[in-house]
Amino acid sequence: MTKKTFAFIGSYADAANPGVYTCQYDTEDGSLELTHQVDGLQNPTFLTVDATNWRLYALTEGLDANQQRCGAASAYAVNPANGDLTFLNNEVTLPATTCHIQLDHDNQVVMVSSYHGGMVGLSPILDDGRIGTTADIQQHHGASVLTVQDRPRAHSVFLDRTSRYVGVCDLGLDKIKLYKLDLAEKKLFPHSEVQVNPGSGPRHFVFHPSYAFGYVINELGSTVTAFRYDEERGELTEIQTISTLPDTFEGENACADVHVSPDGRFLYGSNRGHESIVVYAIDAATGLLSIVEYAPALGKHPRNFAISPDGKHVLVANKDTDNIVSFSRDAVTGKLKPTGSELKLSKPVCIKFAGTQ
Repeated sequence: MTKKTFAFIGSYADAANPGVYTCQYDTEDGSLELTHQVDGLQNPTFLTVDATNWRLYALTEGLDANQQRCGAASAYAVNPANGDLTFLNNEVTLPATTCHIQLDHDNQVVMVSSYHGGMVGLSPILDDGRIGTTADIQQHHGASVLTVQDRPRAHSVFLDRTSRYVGVCDLGLDKIKLYKLDLAEKKLFPHSEVQVNPGSGPRHFVFHPSYAFGYVINELGSTVTAFRYDEERGELTEIQTISTLPDTFEGENACADVHVSPDGRFLYGSNRGHESIVVYAIDAATGLLSIVEYAPALGKHPRNFAISPDGKHVLVANKDTDNIVSFSRDAVTGKLKPTGSELKLSKPVCIKFAGTQ
């Protein structure tokens, strides 16, 4: 089999229209070629991929027994030859609509978070790849200082590299809550939490691939907070908070996504309002960040973005201008440069990679 890399894209879409797309990624120029799409899902914004067993899981909206909107997810088998998706099943996940989805590293469970419900849920992955009945729900409680923070708002789910601990960014509480993951019992057990500055609104989090550091991008405060991470104890300790914006910027801004480059040298975050990708250098000894540049996103409302597995390109999903823009990434400086390649898709949000060897 010829080596291929696919980019799977989730978007805001009505069920009658395409919402999840497969694109073939060109490793040379960073371009995307649309090869497959599926409809039938309401707002399949976020995705997670099991690259070992070639399966894809997409968020969507469902209806409960009372015909009220709730969280659901759909499972697909992926054809490794061409990236085509075959529907496996759809399962209700939470009693409120969801905004983020994540597999554990062994692809045994799928976890989802609900911004509107302030909760996180866990569902088993069955042997054939289908999603099983929800096994655990953890409801958050409390509030913080801003009007939008009048209740818990669980925005994303992430794992440490051992899959021992699962973190949840709660924008409403200004907290990152860590749970101990019990794969045998299919349960999440509350373990520890860390507070960020009031009004920050933590949204997405990423662990460093090699060192004991982690980084959260704060949607409301337009900042990134860096942490030391004690992997054995499952505890985060803040070491720095730094702005995502230049000092001269005076408009409104809300941050969205954050990623570390595969080589672990640079951190990238998206600004909606400033319409940019902020680039930081990471000090390998301390984990501290320093500004490299603010790269224009070449579109409006950059949501999720993705760094290619080879680290050569960054693909940015600009929701409000219906485009995914490809940038080359300088491995030495971390800086981004437009390749000139752009894919037009309706309201793109999430980009996930998978490839054949």
